[in-house]
Amino acid sequence: MRVRVALAEKGIKYESKEQNLLINKSRELLKANMVHKNVPVLIHEGKSICESLVIVEYLDEVWHEKSPLLPSDPYQRSQARFWADYVNKKHTIVNTNIHYRKEGLDWKRRRSRGSKEIVDRILEDNGRSAWNRGDTNISFVDVALVPFASWFYTYETWGNFSIEAECPKLIDWSRRCLEKESVANSLPHP
Repeated sequence: MRVRVALAEKGIKYESKEQNLLINKSRELLKANMVHKNVPVLIHEGKSICESLVIVEYLDEVWHEKSPLLPSDPYQRSQARFWADYVNKKHTIVNTNIHYRKEGLDWKRRRSRGSKEIVDRILEDNGRSAWNRGDTNISFVDVALVPFASWFYTYETWGNFSIEAECPKLIDWSRRCLEKESVANSLPHP
């Protein structure tokens, strides 16, 4: 989803090949991503680039003149990379795993309330999130975070709680992102 958002935001035409990751991975995928044997993989000019955030950063560098995702300031760029990496590793958005039993889900939800402050920091008006700068472009951090919006309904249904009640800034941000055609057309319906 991240790669699709970035491609759409930059107006880059591409061919997508779906993969069945449970059975029958294609030879092309196994050759393109020999380490993880997983998607996404971008093949550009015969070279493969793996992992969604790496691909998004690559797209931003190659097509830097089209809707830049990373700030030009080195410090702000480092901060954007830090928060995108944090989101990627910690999944701090709601930090809920629907595979847990009810007790585990409740424990995770209680723990995620401490993450609310971190989510708010990610969305602060400090150059990390384009939407909070009043910019009409999506930022690198927005691209890293926005795919989780398609899971909000599931988290709320299985966890029996309201993300909007617990993280109103997050819901406001996700609604604004979903107004963008590049985002709305790239994320699955909840």
